[in-house]
Amino acid sequence: MESETPGTRPHEVSVVIPVYGGERTLRGVVEELSPSTSVRTSPGGRAYRVTEVLLVHDCGPDRSDDVIRALASEHAWVRPVWLSRNFGQHAATLAGIAASGGEWVATLDEDGQHDPAALGALLDTAMDQQADVVYARPSNEPPHGAVRNLASRGAKSLVHRLAKGAQAADFNSYRLVLGEVARSVAAYSGPGIYLDVAIAWVARRVVTCPVEMRDEGDRPSGYSLRSLVSHFWRLVLSSGTRPLRWVSALGALAVVLAPVVAVALIVGRALGSWDVPGWTSTMILLMVATGILLFSLGVIAEYVGMAVNMAMGKPLYLPVRDPREGPLGRDRA
Repeated sequence: MESETPGTRPHEVSVVIPVYGGERTLRGVVEELSPSTSVRTSPGGRAYRVTEVLLVHDCGPDRSDDVIRALASEHAWVRPVWLSRNFGQHAATLAGIAASGGEWVATLDEDGQHDPAALGALLDTAMDQQADVVYARPSNEPPHGAVRNLASRGAKSLVHRLAKGAQAADFNSYRLVLGEVARSVAAYSGPGIYLDVAIAWVARRVVTCPVEMRDEGDRPSGYSLRSLVSHFWRLVLSSGTRPLRWVSALGALAVVLAPVVAVALIVGRALGSWDVPGWTSTMILLMVATGILLFSLGVIAEYVGMAVNMAMGKPLYLPVRDPREGPLGRDRA
């Protein structure tokens, strides 16, 4: 595809950064974005400009809020988005997307792992392949450790089989999305939704672009083992109703196997092939059946819980004004 001619109106990009623990790293990321607020040229010769950087404060444990206020006072293109409490990375990202106004929306992490200079390459990929969404595909091994990387690949492989149309292996928090697609997802996503699965529901074409990921430095990860498991489970539930079908298949398998096991025990005992103590075999079968039943009920309960949250109107996120400007900030004044 031919590159755009000189003088063509530059592509306008809104950058959304969810902020939870960025007290030490956020300023460096914003300063790296600063040159892109003037018109730049992508490797493919396309003009683009970052028109706004939305910093979504997700009520983390550090003083990221002070850093956000300072950056907003220093740069007119920095826009804070304040949330009432901690809602999580995906909800915070959606809150920033909903407040954006650019033709394109780019999402970056706060820890400096994502190089803002790669925005031009993502834009070229989107234009060359006429894609609604471009994910950064790490050209190097992600700096998370071998165990976490292996677990991440395994989880994405499972979700790829669960979610029709969602290429989970490509999911990455460094992404460039067509503005109207991104804001539509932000408008219609419900509580507990996994952002990338929601994008896959509406995007016409999703592609990747190789990008080298940088090290997170000495900043500790904001994800504990518990939160990572919760993150994975939300990804599974967002992928559709196929796990419910698995529950049905599991129940059908148990029904089929029960008489087979019973016949095998009767025949074996009649032929004297083995002597199965009645109590032991009964308890084993009971434990297996109970385990299958409880697991199935747990999966069903998770889906019911998601439906109840949506029916009760539980918000995905709640934007508020800067707490310093409300009643809670009067003592500081």
